[in-house]
Amino acid sequence: MSIEPLDPIPLSALQHWCYCPRQCGLIHLEQAFDDNVHTLRGNALHARVDKPGVETTKGVRVERALPIWHEALGLIGKADVVEYGSGGTPYPVEYKQGNRHKAAAIAACDDVQLVAQALCLEASSGQAVPEGAIYYAGSKRRRVVVITAALRQQVFDVTGAVRNMLATGQLPPPLEGPDATQRCRGCSLHDRCQPEATPPILAHLRATLFTPDAL
Repeated sequence: MSIEPLDPIPLSALQHWCYCPRQCGLIHLEQAFDDNVHTLRGNALHARVDKPGVETTKGVRVERALPIWHEALGLIGKADVVEYGSGGTPYPVEYKQGNRHKAAAIAACDDVQLVAQALCLEASSGQAVPEGAIYYAGSKRRRVVVITAALRQQVFDVTGAVRNMLATGQLPPPLEGPDATQRCRGCSLHDRCQPEATPPILAHLRATLFTPDAL
């Protein structure tokens, strides 16, 4: 009995889900996307990085814009940079705009995308990938990410959540919680998402309309 291959999920969807499930749904379910200064800077960065090629520097082979995939998880994408040292172990390096001191919760979203790349490289090379790095263009510094069991499990969990969203066609609700305001403010899809217009928030606004101190 043959098993039907899974519909591929872009690796970028995992980072989008970790940042905000609703953002992920708008992009990958409704095919909606808008640019802001952050996305334009990211596009400019990747325009320089995403040029396929192979070079060797100080004994390290470097492959750029390397297509990668994981059949069992149904993931597909492209690694910005993969370095191969003397032992031939793949070392993924994901390029991001900004600096390496970004908020921990946001940096954790980058980690999930990097670890997903590591799993893809393990599946294709047959070699363990114990760590990788995030390169932040703003500070021109790397942040090493150890590929732990917990991060691997997070990739499995997030992949399952994204696949379930795509299967059900249900757009997730807007973020709630202490960091929702900051994430929404930095999101290019804020105007399209309109998180302030969701029913719970509208109900609160109606209830406190004549109570300014409650707003």
